[in-house]
Amino acid sequence: MLRRMSVDAFSDPADALRLPDGRPVPVFSGDERTMLESWLHYHRATLALKCAGLDDAQVRVASVEPSAMTLLGLVQHMAVVERNWFQRIVAGQDVPPVFDDDVTGFSLDPARGMDEALGVWRREVARGRELCAGLPLDGTGRIADGPMAGVEVSLRWVLIHMIEEYARHNGHADLLRERIDGVTGS
Repeated sequence: MLRRMSVDAFSDPADALRLPDGRPVPVFSGDERTMLESWLHYHRATLALKCAGLDDAQVRVASVEPSAMTLLGLVQHMAVVERNWFQRIVAGQDVPPVFDDDVTGFSLDPARGMDEALGVWRREVARGRELCAGLPLDGTGRIADGPMAGVEVSLRWVLIHMIEEYARHNGHADLLRERIDGVTGS
């Protein structure tokens, strides 16, 4: 059953339809930008849901060998991804790495817990949303480094890529959460 609920500053408008678990339902019709942003918001909320109610020891539980992937590492990685695509590429800003010398975000710092990592991730999401507000979907930025350095990409491409990135990692998060405490579901 879908319901309407009040939401916090990280969420979309209070009149958004919500799933019973609180996640926003992506819009069923509308302009392209609204649809892209609503799907990205849904996937961001899904990652947060997969981490809800777990303690710092649980979010450090790795999937299966040889992988060292954890929910904490996924949240940190997505903070890095958010900063890279929206601040560095879309906005063309020269910003430092999110986590000092960890370019991927997957490395675990014994001093950093899930509350801190979620806070960093939420700030990166908010900053990205702020930078993209009002930009046209056809507006472009340039990939900053790596083998594709200098390639021009549109905001539309970045939004589609971010939906894909979250969808892939939310699949990982599903498996990690099930391993931790048996909780399943989308």
